[in-house]
Amino acid sequence: MINDKLGLVLALILVAQAVSAQVQPVFDIQGHRGARGLMPENTMAGFLRAVELGVTTIELDVVIAGDSTVVVSHEPWFSHTICTDEAGGTITDGQSHNIFLMSYTTVARYDCGSLGHPNFPRQERQYAVKPRLRDVIESVESYVKELGIERLYYNIEVKSRADWDGKFTPPPTTFVQLVYEVASASRIVDRVTLQSFDVRSLQAANNISATWKLAILVESATKLGSVLEQLGFTPQIFSPYYRGVDASIVSAAHARGMLIVPWTVNEVTEMQRLKALGVDGLITDYPDLAVALDDP
Repeated sequence: MINDKLGLVLALILVAQAVSAQVQPVFDIQGHRGARGLMPENTMAGFLRAVELGVTTIELDVVIAGDSTVVVSHEPWFSHTICTDEAGGTITDGQSHNIFLMSYTTVARYDCGSLGHPNFPRQERQYAVKPRLRDVIESVESYVKELGIERLYYNIEVKSRADWDGKFTPPPTTFVQLVYEVASASRIVDRVTLQSFDVRSLQAANNISATWKLAILVESATKLGSVLEQLGFTPQIFSPYYRGVDASIVSAAHARGMLIVPWTVNEVTEMQRLKALGVDGLITDYPDLAVALDDP
């Protein structure tokens, strides 16, 4: 009898821990590609800066290298806007520098920070390579512990498209499985949201694990009903482009049991408008502005 009671108590503790681990912040401030307005995008320095600023979630993009390494990058190639090649030279045709055809050793020879980004004048230029997802998680988790932060979340975007299959990316099931393996090995699956514009990747993610959250990204908030029909299930999060979000969209998402987290919101007036509408968070290139919203 005693053993039965102990077993029940332990089970209840485990359930409580699992529920607690999956609770999202009250208002979720997500640092887009780390802190793209302030540091080179999707880089270790950017993620650590976002943590310092007080984001609740690190938002990042992932692609797959030719050796199956999960690489943090917005495109499955090297952008001519922000990157230089292995020799430090100018990139004219980014798609010819295809990460899916490279080993990570080769990927790490490119610099994607020194050029800076012309659209982000506050961004600090510095040498930066595209990191592995596992290294980002390890560094961020270590920094979070050092700063005494109780819990940090990850929003990982799978950069897949049907016309990229086999050319720039593996098929969605393979892609998502590789991401899951990294998250699982890093013991953060219960703090991960996996997001994508590609319904195939979300369907694969839904089949692979019930532990992480899923977010559907859409260009237009008015596509809520059609995209859910295409998806075939209701994800935990609806993430539309912010300009189309109004009170009716927020209500519609909440009525379906979803959180709504718009992207990418960089103006303080828009942040304030959306927060007043009742959105559950926002994705921004300027987390310093977002965390200061409630300051007097």
